[in-house]
Amino acid sequence: MDPRGFPTSLPEFQKVFPNDDACEKYLESIRWPDGFVCPKCGQQGDPYRFQTRASVVLRCRACRKNASLTAGTVMQSTHTPLSTWFWGAYLMTTQTPGQSAIQFQRQLGLSRYETAFQILHKLRSGMVRPERDSIGSEHPVEVDEVLIGGPNRGGGCGIHTKALVIGAIEVRFRRDAEERAAKHRKNHEGGVPLKKLVYAGRLRLRVLSTRSSEQIKGFVKDCIAPGATIRTDGYQRYDQIPNLGYKHQPLVLGGDPEKAEAHLPMIHLIFSNIKTWINGTHHGRIEQQHLQAYLNEYVFRFNRRFYPMTAFNSILGLAARSVPPTYRDLYSGEWKHPAG
Repeated sequence: MDPRGFPTSLPEFQKVFPNDDACEKYLESIRWPDGFVCPKCGQQGDPYRFQTRASVVLRCRACRKNASLTAGTVMQSTHTPLSTWFWGAYLMTTQTPGQSAIQFQRQLGLSRYETAFQILHKLRSGMVRPERDSIGSEHPVEVDEVLIGGPNRGGGCGIHTKALVIGAIEVRFRRDAEERAAKHRKNHEGGVPLKKLVYAGRLRLRVLSTRSSEQIKGFVKDCIAPGATIRTDGYQRYDQIPNLGYKHQPLVLGGDPEKAEAHLPMIHLIFSNIKTWINGTHHGRIEQQHLQAYLNEYVFRFNRRFYPMTAFNSILGLAARSVPPTYRDLYSGEWKHPAG
């Protein structure tokens, strides 16, 4: 067991959450860590509990108003047992490649694909923390764009239907960078490759509707701390970055892979891994209207990759304060996934 009380293995998870009752107690402790507080009158104290109801309903002893344990969470109005939601959150956050809806349906024994699809998207809606910190306050940041999508079908030369995604990632030097440089210098003429001395920090990804300077500036201001050092290629739309209060380090790559490897090694590696993940786990079949949700899932797991078990606790904590999409919103395309 983790010192903070998080299960670190499958057997421990089964012991901590053996049934719906254990899940209810855990969810209640997340929603009201200091004890139940009536959302109607604000009275604090032990509520009356209905033992025979299928859904978890708590009644305030002062004003006698009912409060649902799942109201205002991604599990609101659900007919799926809480234990299934907890198992789903566990599988989604602790498995490195994630889960497709088909795999999710099989693993949890769900009868309908639509149920699996909706649960996954509801969990994804709780993966973006509204008060998340900006990146780059202590480390340089690489910024670049990539096109994500399958091969174009018709439309003529120069026409594509791929989605434009912009990404930013911190580049952190390893604590033992000097020791690594000394160790590997004899094997590399002209210096040790940068990848051996650095590792990826926090990541941000966002789908852009256009490659305009306004959208690029909006992403930079939303995600990167003021005064940070930003490395980009020589694309002219990045010329406005210094005017926003950042230290800009552009380099015209000119299609040279060696320059790209030296100047923007991390963000290109991230883009490659995202495409591999989409083609592998999801077989390349992601609708553009839902792409941002999948990118949010990738970022959520990536930023917590060193502590995957705490990601389970994080997603339940965030999901308990999130407004979930409805089935109709998801399939109609009306739901706007939160931008990373």
